[in-house]
Parts: sequence; C-alpha cells; structure tokens
Amino acid sequence: MTYQVTVEPSGRSFEAEPGEAMLAAGIRQGIGLPYGCKDGACGSCKCKKLSGTVAHGPHQDKALSAEEEAQGYVLTCCGVAQSDVVLESRQVTHAGAFPIRKMPARVASLERKSHDVMSIRLQLPANDVMQYHAGQYIEFLLRDGARRSYSMANAPHLLVQAPAGGGAGAPIVELHVRHMPGGKFTDHVFSAMKEKEILRVEGPYGSFHLRDDSPKPMILLASGTGFAPIKAIVEHMQFMGITREATLYWGGRRPEDLYMDSWIKERLAEMPHLHYVPVISNALAEDGWNGRTGFVHKAVLEDFPDLSGYQVYACGAPIVVDSARHEYVAQARLPEEEFFADSFTSEADKAHTPG
Repeated sequence: MTYQVTVEPSGRSFEAEPGEAMLAAGIRQGIGLPYGCKDGACGSCKCKKLSGTVAHGPHQDKALSAEEEAQGYVLTCCGVAQSDVVLESRQVTHAGAFPIRKMPARVASLERKSHDVMSIRLQLPANDVMQYHAGQYIEFLLRDGARRSYSMANAPHLLVQAPAGGGAGAPIVELHVRHMPGGKFTDHVFSAMKEKEILRVEGPYGSFHLRDDSPKPMILLASGTGFAPIKAIVEHMQFMGITREATLYWGGRRPEDLYMDSWIKERLAEMPHLHYVPVISNALAEDGWNGRTGFVHKAVLEDFPDLSGYQVYACGAPIVVDSARHEYVAQARLPEEEFFADSFTSEADKAHTPG
C-alpha cells in the first residue's frame, strides 16, 4: 500500500512506498524538496507537517529536536509516511530536467590547492552529459557501499571544455576535497589516487542553487571548501550576466585556507557588482595577515546589521552554517526563507544519535 504525500502551497503530490523516506520518494518522482546531507544530520529538509502520520528513522537532535517534532516538524530524508501526509514546503522545484544518474568517472587531474585541499578534475562520459544547477553535489560510490559527497566547483556551462589541441571536449567536473586524516576516501585521495583512476559517481544531488528569479542583493558565505559551490555560483552569475550585488565572505583558520584567493580577485576585476571579504580566525604572526579576523559569519553581521532585504547563500562547516542561520534571522531580520545553505557534514558529523 502506498501513501500520498502532498506539498503545499504548490499542491503537488507523489506516492511513497511502505518504508520509503519521503525525500527519496519525491526525488524518484521528480519533486525537488529541499535537502542537504540525506542522513538526518543537517536539518536542511525540515518542514512542517500539516496532516498525517510520519515515523522517523535515526537522526540527530540538532537536525530535529523532540520539541520541534512535537510541534509537527519532520525531516523528509528519514521521515516515512504512515498515512497520507500533507507537508508545507515553499522550496519545491521540479527536478525532472536534471535526472540523477550513476556513471563512471575518470580522474583527469589532481592539483594540491593547499596542504590539505586537493582539486580533482573528473572526466565524465561524453555520451551522457550530466545536467546540474551551480551549487549541487555528486556522490562517490565506494566499493563497500559507502558514499562521499562533494560539490561541483565549476558552473554547468564549464562542464564541457574544448581541449587545447581542438576537437570535441570531454565533460569535466571540478571538486575540492579537504583531507580528513583517517578518512578512508580522503586518505586515498591524498596518498594513492592517480590520474586515469576510474571511480563511480551519482548525481546531481542537493537543493542548494542560486534563485535566479530574485532581484535581491546577496551574501555569499563560505568556510573552507564550502567555497567550491560558491565558486560555481559566481561562475554561473558571470556567464548569465546576473548583475545583482553580491558580497562574498570566505573564512579560514589561516590565510592558506583561502586557497583560491587570487581566482576571486581576478573575478572582481570582471564583475563590478561582486565584492569580497576574506576573514581569518587563527592567523599567526608569521602569516603577516592584516585583513579581517574572527568568525566569518560574524563579519557579515558587522557589515550588514539589517539583512531584511537580502538573500544569503551559506556553505561549509555545520557550526558556521547553523550559527549564521540562527543569528541572521534572530538579529539581522533576514527572512528565514531567504537563507539557503549546504552544510558540509563529515562522516563524524553524520554519526547517528537517537532522535
């Protein structure tokens, strides 16, 4: 027996199989609900249940507290319909134009951007070009069944690039991978991965992307490798001729963590509506840093105490994204529906706790 899940205010609906998470059912049928980690860790998929019964699988309290659940909120990534359900979600998009695909990918190049960040360029099959929104991510399918998620760092129009020698271009996707010592995937990336290695990937995933239909000025907030999807969004803006005011705040512990600082400065010369504020939290005397210091999300509040007329796009460590979401809404009057985020949950972050 299947259950019908209806999403308001759009009125669109889909069927959920017994035991199937509502998010998975929606994605399968081309209904794009908001989500991030798909593991009950980030809370990006949280929405209000207007009617029906939902049973939750394991999730973290920070994603959905007992109090929120009592108020009728659900996580669609681990919430299973036990009856027909009506949800309230204003971010429903039609994902049918960008089907999720599994495909082989060949490592085209590896480039160290800093001591702990590697840029991987993957060559995808030429006969099955993947469509995606700037800001979305793909997952590596590891041999033991585990998955690892990384955002595309290049805009979709840069997916196919003509080779220097002419001829047909190969689809290339760029990813930024931070080394997590002891991590079975990133240890391999930084120690044993070679060019021409074949991997399996699946995507695109994620509901994080630029809302092109808004005229509002934007804050682009990145910590660490959260810069990757922000870079793709900046490229998309430049390609599409989007001239909304945008201020990019990029935070790191040390200056070297801003591993593509020069790339941003080149964009500034070409995009007069783009502004850039690098922020360092743990600079040492030897760094010679004389720019902004402290927490990157706090720098935004210092410069923009009133965010009521803005959109915010935030990517990076969960603590940065969660703090920004809470403080911008509570202190700077940012409308909650104008905060878009991709929280980079690590495997440690995803460790399930009963919720």
